[in-house]
Amino acid sequence: MRHKAYVPGVALLAALVVGCSADGGDDANGADGKPGGPVVSPAPPGRYLTLPAPCRAVPRPLLKDLLPGAAELPGNQQEKVFRGSAAVTYDTDRKVGCSWKADAPSATRSLAIDFERVVSYDPAVSDDDRADTVYEKKKDAAGLSSSAAPRADAAATTGTPAGGDGGGGEEKGGAADPSPSTSTGDASDGAPGSGGPEEALPSRVLDNLGDAAFLQDLPKGPGSTAQNHTVSVVFRTSNVVVTVRYAEQPALITQRPDGRELQEKAQALARKLAETLSE
Repeated sequence: MRHKAYVPGVALLAALVVGCSADGGDDANGADGKPGGPVVSPAPPGRYLTLPAPCRAVPRPLLKDLLPGAAELPGNQQEKVFRGSAAVTYDTDRKVGCSWKADAPSATRSLAIDFERVVSYDPAVSDDDRADTVYEKKKDAAGLSSSAAPRADAAATTGTPAGGDGGGGEEKGGAADPSPSTSTGDASDGAPGSGGPEEALPSRVLDNLGDAAFLQDLPKGPGSTAQNHTVSVVFRTSNVVVTVRYAEQPALITQRPDGRELQEKAQALARKLAETLSE
């Protein structure tokens, strides 16, 4: 009798064990066993998987315009200048660059371009977002934080220069911003008379260039006797950050570079590179 009374208890215990095992299997499946659970997808990759050959990225006619001294050199020397010098890099899929330099009787012009393809190894952060972080760090280093950076079209948009002057116009609107990265020279610094070099607009955020862009204007440093002037244009398109640096060093300290011309040519090259990347 005791044996017969014990058997149902064993069967009940076995059923409970089987039931618990079945429930545990559902839990092990996690969200799969519960309709409507969150599904995490990796962030999308950037548009660009490779970079262009930097020393062939600038068309020859544009190089001749940017480096006027090269046209006066003998054929073999001219070809060497236009060939450029590739930057040393150990991963040409991630970062490449090239530089050029030409001497003329009146001044030396130099040009450098850099391409950086940014890759995010965090599945929750896209390549584009990581590249934007790289770009923003460069912009902050140029003294152009998002809250303080003047925009190239600020005066044209508001119809009033940033300084409140009734003269109107984009140039006055930008130049009125007294930021540390603004060109500080005045008309008395250059050659006398109205024929002297034009003042450059200050460092600023640029519109209609890639996904984001800025220009940094770097006239000669305080106390420097040389009238060197450098302009940098940095822009981002998808997961690639491009930097253009264009500079002039006059042969005489009494001469002053035309900062406006340097800015215009650096921007023209940057837009050409952006078009090339988009093709």
